Amino acid sequence: MTLKIHPIRLGELTMDASGLVLFRTPGVKTRIPFLGFLITGGEAPVLVDTGPRDVDIFDAFGMQGVRTPEMTLDHHLAVHGLTRSDIRYIVHTHAHIDHAGGDDLFPMTTTVALARRELEFSASGVMGSGMYTAADTKHLIDRLHTRGALRLFDVDGTYEEEVIPGVAVRLSGGHTPGSISVLVETDEGIANIAGDIAYHIDDQLVAPILDHNFHEPTITANRAMSSLEEKRAIKRALSDSRFLLIGHDDPALISGGRVIGRYAGAISNPEADVTRAANYGLLAQSLSVAA
Repeated sequence: MTLKIHPIRLGELTMDASGLVLFRTPGVKTRIPFLGFLITGGEAPVLVDTGPRDVDIFDAFGMQGVRTPEMTLDHHLAVHGLTRSDIRYIVHTHAHIDHAGGDDLFPMTTTVALARRELEFSASGVMGSGMYTAADTKHLIDRLHTRGALRLFDVDGTYEEEVIPGVAVRLSGGHTPGSISVLVETDEGIANIAGDIAYHIDDQLVAPILDHNFHEPTITANRAMSSLEEKRAIKRALSDSRFLLIGHDDPALISGGRVIGRYAGAISNPEADVTRAANYGLLAQSLSVAA
């Protein structure tokens, strides 16, 4: 069994850079991708996150969303010879507006899976109505009341739950109380699909813009958890992963708890395989710091 992971770009968003990393160049616009991840080569295809329901919904936040025909789920699945009905599981790192908006495109025979704590939090109102939309949350409730359409993980940080052989989830927290990491066993080590525990690899992990302590990540500007909880989530992801895949930036190669390389072309290539270290360009700055 050789599991492979393919990033899929499900849209793009232009927004203020300070909305990603705390105090990062306020007033300067930046464009980020909405990413999902397709896991192939296993017992059944698994899709991690489904992107936003409608990119126009971001207009209300003063942000501009774009989705071309090449950024649709159907396009990306077709590249790999798949259709929606071929997807056995959809696993959500969390249920924010830009990660769970495509669920209702899939039949109820596709099982959507997320942390029970995340479903509870989505309906709590703590983050307002912006991060969790009524349509997305109501669809999850419809699945809750349809046999086999929803799976709820009760991971609490002390154990993992298997999705298919070679793919498991564990609680990461950091971003939201129910944020999870999807851990994929690849030929070259564990790939951690970590959602939004970080937004910008360079400014948060490679050369943190706020922190001068060694191995100290800079925090994001959008989270429901404390600064310390977010830092812990990032550090745990770095501690035992070979590949770190987050929801809005290029994949990273990890060694010794540090980012040592980036796969710069992965999110523009629907056939990219991010589970091979040879595809990553090494970072001289990170290597010199680690040395």
